[in-house]
Amino acid sequence: MRKYLFLYALAVTALLVAGYRRHRADTRRLRENLQTLTCDLTRYRTQLDEEIVSSRTLRLRCTEFERLHAEDADRIRRLGIRLRRLEASARTVAATSLDARAPLRDTVVRCIRDTVVRHDTVRLFRWRDRWVAVEGRLTADSVVCRVESVDTLHQIVHRIPRRFLFIRWGTKALRQEIRSANPHTRIVHAEYVKIER
Repeated sequence: MRKYLFLYALAVTALLVAGYRRHRADTRRLRENLQTLTCDLTRYRTQLDEEIVSSRTLRLRCTEFERLHAEDADRIRRLGIRLRRLEASARTVAATSLDARAPLRDTVVRCIRDTVVRHDTVRLFRWRDRWVAVEGRLTADSVVCRVESVDTLHQIVHRIPRRFLFIRWGTKALRQEIRSANPHTRIVHAEYVKIER
């Protein structure tokens, strides 16, 4: 009888310790999520004058993700992916703006109507660099313009270890670094959600 009571006490103690550890880990995760939601994007430039944006990552459970990011969850389901198989979800919003100055050229256009030849001038402009191309046409009563912008966003997700003196262990937080290849692009919003099991 004593043997069974000892085993019962040992099992209850193990369950309590496991529950306490899980509760501590969940509390730490929620505290880190709160810090992530209250901090802004960190911006810095590299030696090559590239803008880098750094943001912390959210760590959510699958049910929390489904509740807080309902639109993303619906989009993922429409792709035929089950939410329980989801590892992470990322979203980055970038805005491109530039001030361009281009010379105007006159082009003569011949319009033939019922044996009357009419000459009309159209003003054209064209400007381009490695990332953005702008073409336009000014007529007497309208402006037609086409803007093409190419951008590549490089995302790097890494962990920040905990530190005590010079000893590093575990994971304090996850961060993502985002670099835009287009210097005219400014990253407005970045979000990375890691799904916890």
